[in-house]
Amino acid sequence: MTQFSRQIAPRRLPKTRTRPDRSTRERLLEVAGQVFAEKGFARATGKEIAMRAKENSAAVNYHFGGIENLYAEVVREAHNRLVTLEALSAAVAGQTEAEAKLASVIELFVRAVTGPASASWVIRVMGREFVSPSPILENLRQKEILPKATILRSLVAELMRLKPDHPAVARACISVLSPCFMLLVADRRIVKRAFPGLAIGSDDADELVAHFVRFALAGIAAAAEAARQ
Repeated sequence: MTQFSRQIAPRRLPKTRTRPDRSTRERLLEVAGQVFAEKGFARATGKEIAMRAKENSAAVNYHFGGIENLYAEVVREAHNRLVTLEALSAAVAGQTEAEAKLASVIELFVRAVTGPASASWVIRVMGREFVSPSPILENLRQKEILPKATILRSLVAELMRLKPDHPAVARACISVLSPCFMLLVADRRIVKRAFPGLAIGSDDADELVAHFVRFALAGIAAAAEAARQ
C-alpha cells in the first residue's frame, strides 16, 4: 500500500487573490523539495515547510491547496529538472544514425544524474518515488515516461533489427537504462565504499557516457545475435 493514500485534489486558490506571489510559491516549492527529500511525504508537514521558507503556516494551503498538491508539484519539478520528453526528443532528432541517437539518449541521462541536480533534492525525491511510487508517478508515467520508453525502444529495435515489441528489445532497453537508474536511486556513499575507484561526479560524465555507450552497444549486438539464432 502506498503511503500517498489520498487522491491528489485540484489546486484551489482563494478568490480574494487571483495573482499569487510567484516568488513565494517558488520558494515554498524549493524548500518543500528539500523537506520531502529528507523525510519523504509521510513525515513531512506543511507547517515545517512554511517555517523553513519563512512564510505563514497557511502558505502551503494558500499557494498549493494542501501538502498533497505541493508534493505533486515537487515531483513534477524534480522530473523536469532531470530529463524532459522535449529534451529527449530534441537529442534524438539531432542525430541521423541509430548508434549516435542512443549515445545522445545515454548522455542526456548520465549528465542529468551527475550534474547539478544530483547534488540537490531532485535526485533524492525521484529516487524515493521510484522505490515507493505515489499516484503522481502514474500520471508522469502516462505523460512522460511511456513516451520516453517508446523512443528508446524504437532505437534499440533499430539497432537489433527486431520489431519493437520483441522481448529481446525490452530486455535490452532495461539493460541500457539500468546504470542510470542505479545512479538515481542508490546511496552514492555506499556505492563509493563498495567500488572505491568509481568516479561518478559531474567531472566524470564524459568517461561514464563513453563507457555506458560502449557497454550498451556491445550488449545490444550480442543480444541481437542471440535473438536471431
